[in-house]
Amino acid sequence: MSFTHGQGKVFTDIEHIRMFGRALRKTGKPVVLVPLGRGLHAGHIALIRAAKRIPGAVVVVSYAGPDTDLPRIKEELIDAIFHFSSDTIWPHGIRVSIHTGPTLSLEDTAVTEVLALLGITQATDVILGEKDYELVVAVQRALNDLHIPVKLHSVPTVRMPDGLAISLRNVDVPVELREQAVSLSAALTAGAHSAEHGAEIVLKTVGDILHAAGVTPDYIEIRGLDMGEAPSIGDARLFAAITLGDTQLHDNVGLPLGIGFKNIEG
Repeated sequence: MSFTHGQGKVFTDIEHIRMFGRALRKTGKPVVLVPLGRGLHAGHIALIRAAKRIPGAVVVVSYAGPDTDLPRIKEELIDAIFHFSSDTIWPHGIRVSIHTGPTLSLEDTAVTEVLALLGITQATDVILGEKDYELVVAVQRALNDLHIPVKLHSVPTVRMPDGLAISLRNVDVPVELREQAVSLSAALTAGAHSAEHGAEIVLKTVGDILHAAGVTPDYIEIRGLDMGEAPSIGDARLFAAITLGDTQLHDNVGLPLGIGFKNIEG
């Protein structure tokens, strides 16, 4: 098969994108899926660029957003775009849903969609952002338990200079509530840096900072890296959510619980 990288060919038909992925896999090239949402931002571009760093990768972006975003995606010199809607991949509606195990706010349909897109594109690898850490864990669990031979790569959360995670939800926050929105990432950062003192102090630190900013948290939780119970000592994940106006904001950071960053040897 004759193939040139960076052409950004747009596919809207399942069979055509499946043939594309299958043909590239036969050449031994990794086919890397970057599943995006329904809007485009800098965090998504970071995922695309991470995919391109995989040696020999054929990068396929799946996108359910407006046509007007496609030229910007093509600027990244990716290889193909699967431009789809829910009706495209589920013409009869979602009849099978994957139960994801322990989560805080993740909908099962999010994992089901990623798995469907992997099947459609014939991908060998998938790129997900740690902004959606619950999705990263749930997809990895599904790949393991269903014995799907796809490698998952996670990319750290992309943040604005003030620390706010870049996401479509954060764009919806009114300007007058911006300072309160920033308090979420500030609280999580402070909580992570109190990790050596244990879970109770971490949770108190996060809560105190949010309350000082005039924000009542929807939840603050520490989980293990697998979203299960957090260890008393070791790597864990700190989650929090707040609601501003009609928008709930979610964020998370890693923390060495009971150890602290300053006690980690470089």
